[in-house]
Amino acid sequence: MKIQSYRMSKSGSLNNLKLINEELPEPASNEVCINVKAIGLNFADVFTILGLYKAAPKRDFIPGLEFSGTILKKGNEVHDYQINDNIMGVIRFGSFTSHLNIDYRYVQKLPAGWNFDEGASFIVQALTAYYAVVHLGNVSANQTVLIHSAAGGVGLYANRIAKKYSAYTIGTVGNAGKLEFLKHEGYDKIIVRGNNFKEELIKSLDGRPLDLVMEAIGGKVQKIGFEILAPTGRMVIYGLSDYATHGAFPNYIKLAYKYLTRPKVDGLTLVENNKSVLGFNLIWLYDRVDMLKMFLDKISALNLQKPYIGHVFKFEKLKEAVRLFQSGKTSGKVVVEV
Repeated sequence: MKIQSYRMSKSGSLNNLKLINEELPEPASNEVCINVKAIGLNFADVFTILGLYKAAPKRDFIPGLEFSGTILKKGNEVHDYQINDNIMGVIRFGSFTSHLNIDYRYVQKLPAGWNFDEGASFIVQALTAYYAVVHLGNVSANQTVLIHSAAGGVGLYANRIAKKYSAYTIGTVGNAGKLEFLKHEGYDKIIVRGNNFKEELIKSLDGRPLDLVMEAIGGKVQKIGFEILAPTGRMVIYGLSDYATHGAFPNYIKLAYKYLTRPKVDGLTLVENNKSVLGFNLIWLYDRVDMLKMFLDKISALNLQKPYIGHVFKFEKLKEAVRLFQSGKTSGKVVVEV
């Protein structure tokens, strides 16, 4: 079958992402063939394209982790899904395409009342937020949670999930244009990160202990968060936007400086201060599909709101969507419609 895909000959630059025509084989016995309708963008996609994501291929690959669409064909071992079922799914790279084959265990039926854009905006964000806030962060009632990149897809779901556990949430953003949006999302306090971030954080805590930090920035912000973290507190690092670039390829001199000056935590410091630092990369859950599905069931039981779609692009404008995502000027999910 003839399909269109955004394929990279090698990682390292957005300029290497090319829209090409190629052949898709018939699905294997345990696979479904998806007619992709929408693609959700994630920070991991940007880092993959720029060659900064260790888990990603380096040559001849299709980026993308998240998609929704319709089942076009299925293998003879697939009994849980039928042709024309509307689904949403997650893939270990390969969603920047018009059609794909995937093991049926990595897709779910689109919830009633959801459109394809919403389906392509849920799994990665909700899984990341749930795993970080609940499984690793062990959030509980009346605890205080600091959520960086609070207007992004993961940040929004981190807040919604923390609120299900009656936590007190403080969101941070990089510019004041997102403040009104976050007020409607129910954060208890909101901080625009600046040179006085430490003072603003202490003021927002108002005597509360800082129990959990959803860390996605790195650098000085990460260092301040760890410093103020209360004894028994947890910092879950699931992203490092400080390493991101707004250009088509990385500035390696800046990256080297940021790498060499990055915050470092000694094991003795953790013991003496009774604090925990945990790292999380969703891609490693992909090989543990039973655990992945278990978490999705638990997320479903929380009855969370639909994803917030902030920006929508057409398939031929995918590179423009990536550029906007890189800019840090987005709120909610960036979706590409196929």
